[in-house]
Amino acid sequence: MSRRLFLAAAVGGGLLAGAGTAAASGFAGLRVRWRDLLLGTGFNPTVEPFRSRLEGLGSTVERYLGDIEAAPGSLWPDLVFADPEPDDDPGSIGFSGKVRDSYERLRTMAFAYNQPNTGHTHDPVLLKATLEGLVHLGKEVYHEGQEPYGNWFHWQIGAPQALLDTCVLLHGHIPAADLARYLAAVDHFVPDRVVEDRPGASLGSNRVNHCRVLALRGVLGERADEVALARDALTAAMAYVTNGDGIYRDGSFIQHERLPYAGAYGVDYLTGLGMLFALLADSTWQVTHPNRQVVLDSVERTWAPLIYDGLVFDAVSGRAISRGLRAGAGPGGTQDDDHARGHALIAGIALLAKGAPQAERERWHRLVKGWVERDTRRPVLTDRAVDFASLTRLNAIAGDPLVTALPEPVGHRLFPRTDRAVHRRPGWAAVVSTASRGIAHYEYGNGENPRGWHTGSGMLSWWGDRGQYSDGFWPTVDPYRLPGTTTSATPLADGEGGDFGLPVPDADWVGGTTDGTFAAVGQHLRGLASTLTARKSWFFADDAVVCLGAGIACQDGATVRTVVDNRNLGQSGAALLTVDGVAQPAGFPWTASLTDARWIHLDGHAGYLFPDLPTVRAQREQRTGRWRDINTGGSTEPVTRRYQTLWYDHGTAPTAGAYRYVLLPGATAAHTTTRSATLADWLTVLANTPQAQGVALPAIGVTAVNFWTAGTTAPLATTAPCSVLARTHADGTATLCVAAPTGDVRSLTVTWQRPVTAVLSTPPTVTATRTGQTLAVDFGDLTGTAGATQTIRVRL
Repeated sequence: MSRRLFLAAAVGGGLLAGAGTAAASGFAGLRVRWRDLLLGTGFNPTVEPFRSRLEGLGSTVERYLGDIEAAPGSLWPDLVFADPEPDDDPGSIGFSGKVRDSYERLRTMAFAYNQPNTGHTHDPVLLKATLEGLVHLGKEVYHEGQEPYGNWFHWQIGAPQALLDTCVLLHGHIPAADLARYLAAVDHFVPDRVVEDRPGASLGSNRVNHCRVLALRGVLGERADEVALARDALTAAMAYVTNGDGIYRDGSFIQHERLPYAGAYGVDYLTGLGMLFALLADSTWQVTHPNRQVVLDSVERTWAPLIYDGLVFDAVSGRAISRGLRAGAGPGGTQDDDHARGHALIAGIALLAKGAPQAERERWHRLVKGWVERDTRRPVLTDRAVDFASLTRLNAIAGDPLVTALPEPVGHRLFPRTDRAVHRRPGWAAVVSTASRGIAHYEYGNGENPRGWHTGSGMLSWWGDRGQYSDGFWPTVDPYRLPGTTTSATPLADGEGGDFGLPVPDADWVGGTTDGTFAAVGQHLRGLASTLTARKSWFFADDAVVCLGAGIACQDGATVRTVVDNRNLGQSGAALLTVDGVAQPAGFPWTASLTDARWIHLDGHAGYLFPDLPTVRAQREQRTGRWRDINTGGSTEPVTRRYQTLWYDHGTAPTAGAYRYVLLPGATAAHTTTRSATLADWLTVLANTPQAQGVALPAIGVTAVNFWTAGTTAPLATTAPCSVLARTHADGTATLCVAAPTGDVRSLTVTWQRPVTAVLSTPPTVTATRTGQTLAVDFGDLTGTAGATQTIRVRL
């Protein structure tokens, strides 16, 4: 490398690997460290994946420079932030969002100025335009005298973060008087009280974002008290919570009080903490509070179980599922989908690893390398959604020969507090999304996700193909026929339940129990804006999910359906559908009533078994939609995908509807045929009523029942509503797993008609046990368990 290129790389933070170890004993050291966290270190700008990214950054900045046109109410003509109305325009990102976007463009320009090989490295024209842009925005809109309008987030988090980052990147070029005005503006819009421990203060991801603003404000203004405030305010955000936003002891992460959000807001939370931990490490303000360990533990308790081969499950991403291709992105533009969010989450884990103890850091690097290697559908290291600094960290881990990639784990994880269940087996993974009094049906807000109504109605998402839900699924799928759901076809208004209304059903029995490998999960379903009610259960086995429904009733006057599956076949897919050995027509569209079906196989996807020989409805169709249909900021380009749907039709006024089917993800036609022929030996349905739903699976030693009321379903009996899973093991022991999802069980006795000689271990909630020809276990008050599984080990 030439000396000139070496120096360009060095000043851009590229090849000086030691730049990230700047002394942090003073504010200057912290500014250098933050700069390195933003720009990345230790990379060669002349090789991929960095060369093309830097060239792309230069091209983007070239457009920004060409389009910039300072005027009253705007800095760029397409980002007019002047506010003609009291509220944001509901058909756009909002005027306050354009303030944020303007600052983010200036930050991008500052990146290009500092990075090597952008074509604008240390370009005086670019520097002048960026500094003048800061002055213009400061005079026009982001100053002490301005009253905020529109969305508070842009004023308190989005705009100030971009502004402060830019000030760090251009520190030394910004006149002191200008910097003082910018910091005074941040003081105005983000006062210290936003992080006070009081009602209305920010929590969870928002608290971390506020702390980032306060910390940078302190570093730039050289105010030790502000940096200390930011550090101390993190304490509440890092603690386990029992209500509201944040991390729960069962691994759940909630934002907006009633939404599972580990895949969206949770990404900001984890990344923000990683940035602040790294910034303040070995400084006067290092984060040392014991709650820091809660965050470190959360990597494998909360986030890792939700990542599958590089993607993060949509079931924990709230309204973010509707973002997809943004307006103006164009063909091949950056998509905000499950892979993009997953990659950002993986990058956050890599960042957090920088400040983790060695054992955890090494293990997380192995996780990260595995995810990077397995995401072949949308490779992580070429994903434009991954910011440049994250790319440098991920590339270093992926290329480290001493790091051995970890494979995808197998097992089951229940997240009782967020009504989510995750099942992992070799070659596939599945998630059930449900809703209860504590978790909303869905979230609609800021013009996003207006048709997500039924995502909490027992949606059973499963992955064998990593592109099932990221390939134009959300704008094209029939929102009344999401896989696994039971729904009324009664038309719902966009945003039914209200903007951020977070509608919740009047239902408490939602949850289940697991031994860590297999599980029983149930939902007392109450429809959104509907009279629909049902009892739904899922029993997760080694290569299958047994799905039961009972007590399905509805008086809406519209058709009620249970969707067995609704597979996205892609733009031109024509997967062969076989029913009891007979191939079905391959054309589009196609609809049929499959009477007395024993088994169905969809080539390349799954097998489906029907113990009751029902009439199954089948439809193959081509659907077209636009991201704009489900998000006001989405692309208007039409998206077309083909679907294969299988469902039960319960009629227009069911009073006791029911269903039974078995899903075999990834099964071949031969395996489906064999399992169907031996189904009576593999599966016994013990009950499927509004009182109890249960199965026996002798091949894996599992007997499991969801008791909706106290009662007996041989060989199990309970004295209160609960979920029970008994599993025998080859060594002569067994586990009895019990959970009380309703949250109001103060005493419970579970009886298992199985000879037991000894009880080997019990949780503190057990008050007494009795062995002999029958095992009886008495529990005390279970209201404090939050639906978590209580496990008893016995010798048979």
